[in-house]
Amino acid sequence: MHIPDGYLSPQTYIPLYGLFVSAAAVAVRKVKNAVSARNIPYLGMAAAFSFIVMMFNLPVPGGTTGHAVGSAVIAILFGPWAATIAVSVALIIQTLIFGDGGITAIGANCFNMAVFMPFVAYYVFRLLSNNPAKKTRVYFAAFISGYLSLVLTAILTAAEFGIQPIIASSSDGKALYCPYDLSIAIPAMAIEHLLLFGIVEGIITATIVSYFLRNETELIYSFRKVNKNGT
Repeated sequence: MHIPDGYLSPQTYIPLYGLFVSAAAVAVRKVKNAVSARNIPYLGMAAAFSFIVMMFNLPVPGGTTGHAVGSAVIAILFGPWAATIAVSVALIIQTLIFGDGGITAIGANCFNMAVFMPFVAYYVFRLLSNNPAKKTRVYFAAFISGYLSLVLTAILTAAEFGIQPIIASSSDGKALYCPYDLSIAIPAMAIEHLLLFGIVEGIITATIVSYFLRNETELIYSFRKVNKNGT
């Protein structure tokens, strides 16, 4: 899901850089005010966890690759803004040191997996479960939040490079960047995540959330917010 260099035109990656930088600035302020010193080590481990699971990049038929991200479970446990920081740090290190994703596409990759995905996961989880006493429902909500957030992120990623032949082409109609239009890009990305990687993300999310639910429920950000609001 890491978009490489040469796939996005400047009219796409520059606005996405702007969106990511703006979100990251807000995230730093939010996390500074909301995350306690006790949770800082957990947040560091969350970034390391995201880094590791994203390194398991599996090639699939159609010329694409897929992987879990970890954004969903981080958003549920520590909040979506904390997930923005943790996952973006992992993504930037992967790009600059390991060449996984393009430098011009850092803004797009970080926006997709470190901004869009954790917020989708967080609000899906909140919608489906707001009571830690209903454990089966919590597990289901965690699985769906991981599954759905990854699938939608994959589709968003495909849409970003799938529109390139439309918005960036030469005078003779030849694509200047990604040559695959939406009719190719979206099925190629969506199918593999619907059938495999989304399920893996859901299982990872539900498994880790279930551990915290049994042992340290008070650390789960989603439930802390619910209790604070009295709902």
